Amino acid sequence: MIPSRDDQHWMYRNMVTSRKFEETIASIYFEGKTPVFSMADGPIPGEMHLSDGQEPVAVGVCAHLDADDVVTATHRPHHQAIAKGVDLNKMAAEIFGKETGLSGGRGGHMHLFDANVNFACSGIIAQGMGPAVGAALSRKMQKKHGVAVAFVGEGAVNQGGWHEAMNLAATWTLPFVCVIEDNAWGISVSKKDSTAISDNADRAAAYDIPGVHIADNDPYTIYSAAGEAIARARAGKGPSLIEVETYRLAGHFMGDAEGYRPEGEKDALFAKDPIPKMRDKMIADGVATIAELDAIETESAARVQAAIKFARESADPAPEDALTSVFA
Repeated sequence: MIPSRDDQHWMYRNMVTSRKFEETIASIYFEGKTPVFSMADGPIPGEMHLSDGQEPVAVGVCAHLDADDVVTATHRPHHQAIAKGVDLNKMAAEIFGKETGLSGGRGGHMHLFDANVNFACSGIIAQGMGPAVGAALSRKMQKKHGVAVAFVGEGAVNQGGWHEAMNLAATWTLPFVCVIEDNAWGISVSKKDSTAISDNADRAAAYDIPGVHIADNDPYTIYSAAGEAIARARAGKGPSLIEVETYRLAGHFMGDAEGYRPEGEKDALFAKDPIPKMRDKMIADGVATIAELDAIETESAARVQAAIKFARESADPAPEDALTSVFA
């Protein structure tokens, strides 16, 4: 399955938008946090996890989804939120803790929620599995359109909740796809030191469902595998498991010294940066001109700057609203 010209342009646009968004967030994050670091200070409080390098997974999957389809994501969610169509202005405002944010500034970047496009994420490992499988069950029971996709990291696959959700999805033949983003590191613990098997896609056999392993972080291969899995789900044939060997070009969080990485690993990853690779391929294949891709990059940068401006200029939440929408 080869993405159309329009799909390739869409994929590249969303990859670039995600990267430019995160580069801008990274440049702002340490404002007010120096010379003595305090996570609570500055315009962006709290932890910050960047997904640069993992953009192909988001666009390769979300190119096949629409607003009715449900996506749950992890604590590293920006690329998936952007690819799913989450409002960028409200997303930026949420990260800045402003009242115009997706949740009025209450959730921050690890708990983005946009009901308009059925997107949610959580900072709890494997937490999105249950809600995604539940959404798939609701659609099957109500005979409604839509599939559910849960993005998880490779560390989540070792959680009990992951196995329970996969078992139910398979037992009930639900319209569900689990996508594992294997970036090789669970914080500072390597996959080889935490997981008994080399390919988590092999776990699909335990649930009698298809499992696909993608080794090269390639958006085209991901697009093809996701297209088949999502079509299978829409046809009522049940869930699939897709594992992608991707990589994060940054640390686990902003400020991570990354002393656990072997010498030379990051240089090798930057040499495989998927965005310039896709740009070169699109030009070589005649799918896009240099001018077209330059225009996409300019438009993406402008969109990001507009979202950041919106967030900075939005009002802080009123103190008296601190308990609004909180369940006691």
